[in-house]
Formats: sequence, C-alpha cells, structure tokens
Amino acid sequence: MSTTPSDPMEFLKSLWGNTGMPLPGLVTPTLDTNELEKRIADLKAVEGWLKTNLGMLQMTIQGLEMQCATLAALQAISQSASNPDANANPFANPTLWPWNFMQNAAQTAAADATGASAAADQAPPKAK
Repeated sequence: MSTTPSDPMEFLKSLWGNTGMPLPGLVTPTLDTNELEKRIADLKAVEGWLKTNLGMLQMTIQGLEMQCATLAALQAISQSASNPDANANPFANPTLWPWNFMQNAAQTAAADATGASAAADQAPPKAK
C-alpha cells in the first residue's frame, strides 16, 4: 500500500522525524504570511545589529593599529635622536625615511630661499 502525502513538508518531517532530530532550519514550518513576515523582520533587525557591531569592531581594530604604528614611529624617532650613530645613515631605520625626507626638504627650501635673496641683492639694477 503506497501513501503519497499531499504536503511535501509533512513527508520531509516524517522522514526526518524517524532520526529523532528536528528538521534543521525549520522549527515549525508555517504557511501564515504574517508569521513569515514577522520572522523576516526579526532576522533583518538582528542582521542590522550585527552589521553595526561589525562596523564598530572594524573601526576599533583600525584605531588600535594606527595607535600601534604611531607609537612604534615615535619610539624609533626617540631612539634615533638619542643614538648619534643612527643619524649617520638616514636609511638605517626605514620608519624614519619620511621624517628624514621632510627635514631634508625643509633645509633645501631654506637654503634655496637664502640663495635667491642673496642673488637678488647682488644683481645689477635694471634700467627703466
């Protein structure tokens, strides 16, 4: 005698029920659209909360990474300032390359400005 259930969910529940475990993902299947919409709204609220917390977690991690990099750079600068041998080679510590580049650029700009004003003082006056 063959029985064909009219509801596929009942058929699945009867097959799965023999194992003694509940049907995964479907606690109580329903055809009520109001109940389904309520579940969807609840899950979307949880999803929004999780996304917000994930964003806050990522921002916290980035902030801590920036703080760590800043402290490492400051420690390297203080060590190079206290160690005169490290100043002999500006490429000895890669974390100081931007710092050394900025100092050299400022010194070059100051020297160029001084040289330009001295050249202007020595130039002969222009005829009108």
